[in-house]
Amino acid sequence: MRNIERICESVHSSDYFQMQHFISDAKWDARQVMDHVAVRTSITLPKRKLTGLIIDETGTVKKGDKSVGVGWQYCGNVGKISNSQVAVMACLSNGDFASMVDARLFLPKDWCNNAERCEEAGIPEHERHYRTKLELAREIILNQIKLGSDFDFVSADGFYGNDPEFASSIEDMGYLYMLDVHADQPIYFEQPEIKVPARKSNKGRTPTIAKPDKKSIRVDKYAESLDAEKWIKIKVRNTCKGTLTAYYHFAKVFIWNKTRNTIERRLLVIRRTKTKKGFENKYSFTNANFEQYTKQAIAYMQAQRFFVEHCIKESKQVLGMSQFQTRKWKAWYHQIAINLMVACFLLKEKLRCFEDLPLLSAWDIKDWICYNLYTQLNRDEMIELIFLRHYKRQKDINQAFMKNSF
Repeated sequence: MRNIERICESVHSSDYFQMQHFISDAKWDARQVMDHVAVRTSITLPKRKLTGLIIDETGTVKKGDKSVGVGWQYCGNVGKISNSQVAVMACLSNGDFASMVDARLFLPKDWCNNAERCEEAGIPEHERHYRTKLELAREIILNQIKLGSDFDFVSADGFYGNDPEFASSIEDMGYLYMLDVHADQPIYFEQPEIKVPARKSNKGRTPTIAKPDKKSIRVDKYAESLDAEKWIKIKVRNTCKGTLTAYYHFAKVFIWNKTRNTIERRLLVIRRTKTKKGFENKYSFTNANFEQYTKQAIAYMQAQRFFVEHCIKESKQVLGMSQFQTRKWKAWYHQIAINLMVACFLLKEKLRCFEDLPLLSAWDIKDWICYNLYTQLNRDEMIELIFLRHYKRQKDINQAFMKNSF
């Protein structure tokens, strides 16, 4: 899944021009492939716990201005404005297993307003109108619903969670949401009314803008005010270093949805984890309630957002998603579709081998395939290398469990 020239150098029987045509110009439908992958992933995932549709965006730093969608925009991978391609992606996740199922390339406004540039990149006319990342995320959700993908909740980071309308739209679709919010998110503990404030004096202008009649508090300030007994300890998911355990606090709150100009109820979920520098808090809103879900289940839903980041990292580092060079719209989607298809294959292999090899990773599978395609080690050396990795991983897990047991 890397640069075509490098692939051809490694796979000697391949033809550069045929491969270039297959990626850049062939008429096969990338969207149909991705949709098929989504359905197969949904069927393949175990149904041991609640299944999440986890949304995140990813950026790839680029040079020049020819790559489709490239521009000076915020790139989360480097944490600043850079010349990059940005895409909104989604994975399906259940327990310890997850795989990518959808992706949409974000087109900046200067691309959408430049017909000549869009024509050169082969962008279809119906894709040339500007859509925000939130709109692309909604498209992904609606597409997965249309395909019949099986998921119980939608999760995303604070960029998406800080838009109350995004959460409300998910609820209108009939789904749970678990969306992170920023530390400065205002909340109310008593339901306020939205009305024009009364005039306080004869000086100044008469108030005309309606707003909540009660004072709000930031979620981080609220968290700072909580005593130790207000937190409960919950084990939320497995990690490579043992079980992730964190302190949780739950509170029923209200927020002001300025888009709809309504006051809406939310369940605030705060997770506090210990770090080398002290404690770190994560804040989320959900429409889940304690009548239907336990605190452990709600904490589990919040912790699942890790897997979309893991899937994107795996796609970039193992499958080379960030290393290909594509100037055309079709080529970008072809590359992503193949990437998603291979990720689904990796998921199936992990599940098929789980009983004998519970620590099997994408790197292991890739190395085994490379060994079989063009041998660099003999069979025993390859097996020994994989089992050595598993031994080290298991040793780390055992040490973490021993540390946590005291």
